[in-house]
Amino acid sequence: MENGVRPAENRRCFGFSRRHSLFLLLVLGVVLFVYCTNIRDMGPEWNAKEWMKNHSVKLLTVFGKQSTVSKNKGFTGSPDGNTTAELPETRSVTTTQEPSTRWQRTVSSRATKKTLETQTGQRTAAPYVSPGPYLVEYPYEYHFTINEELKCKQEKPFVVLMVQVAPRNRAHRDVIRNSWGSEKLANNQVVALFFLLGMQTGDDAEQVHQQLLQESKEHHDLIQGDFVDCYKNLTIKTMVMLEWLNSYCSSAAYAMKIDSDMFLNVPNLVNLLLKAPRTNYMTGLVAHGGAVLRDPKSKWFLPQEIFSESIYPPYALGLGYILSLDLTKKLIEASRHIKPLYIEDVYLGLCMRHLGISPTDPSSYSFHVFPLSYSRCAYSKIIATTCPQNMDRVWIWRDFKRPGRHC
Repeated sequence: MENGVRPAENRRCFGFSRRHSLFLLLVLGVVLFVYCTNIRDMGPEWNAKEWMKNHSVKLLTVFGKQSTVSKNKGFTGSPDGNTTAELPETRSVTTTQEPSTRWQRTVSSRATKKTLETQTGQRTAAPYVSPGPYLVEYPYEYHFTINEELKCKQEKPFVVLMVQVAPRNRAHRDVIRNSWGSEKLANNQVVALFFLLGMQTGDDAEQVHQQLLQESKEHHDLIQGDFVDCYKNLTIKTMVMLEWLNSYCSSAAYAMKIDSDMFLNVPNLVNLLLKAPRTNYMTGLVAHGGAVLRDPKSKWFLPQEIFSESIYPPYALGLGYILSLDLTKKLIEASRHIKPLYIEDVYLGLCMRHLGISPTDPSSYSFHVFPLSYSRCAYSKIIATTCPQNMDRVWIWRDFKRPGRHC
């Protein structure tokens, strides 16, 4: 006996360990074989760090619930400092292909979006890597989830009214449909109305989408793109609007982008455009010499590394501006050379400067960024004005349209 272990017991212990050792070696051999085979299949370019980065979205999809909530605190006004706005934290945005400019980086893809829709059964935006708080994902290939492809071809409008509105805001759309949006003919010119929206996020996203589909069947005036509808994405929303006009309504002479809280004098708009240039024309409430705000506390702060100039070029305020339809294609092309700032009206001004074209002040009538107190006489001299939330715009429109002298 050696070390206090009897020979028979030693043999039994040795035999037990040997069988298990052989089993473990066999398992280890299989694992090594599979591992080496997979590495060979991946090729010499495979890199573990890059693989984790490129597949992180799929891993998150499997192991964690996707967060697609965009906090939108609302916006009224423009970057001239006249009104207040909030820049919400944007956590998600839909993207569908590789970006075409060096300012855009994303981990989402068309395949990832399809995976999300299949697994969750909801139309939610894929997670993305933000380019920062001052830039957005554009140029980019967005698609239309609700569209009216033939309406312009059928109606042949002179001017197209494009109202940017949030998906949930059915009340604003109905107010416009029952007021100035119901004017389909002014001074013998056809006027077409469309509402442009992005994708709703949150727990009720699918419910809102189904409601929009029903609303579209009733009114045939909704255009929806597959980007997240939030304040920061207003530039995306505007550029998608230009893409839609260029693709589906290029035969019209003019388009007007207008916010949903505005009152529009449609006959005055048509009168203005009947005398306006048919090419290279943009007008509205034009800001000249607007200072770039460098205070980080400002609503429209832009750091110098994003935009080095101290003064913006002339731009038409986003509350409502008009453009000749030849500009849509030109602005889309110009956007591929300009950093996509989140301040949408400034961004269009930069694109216009790239084209060597300046927006012009309207030759007659006026635009009002501050709400104009209602009177039949005052409203007969304007094109558009913002309205306070408590104003009954349907009643005002009906009173304004009743027979009799305005002044």
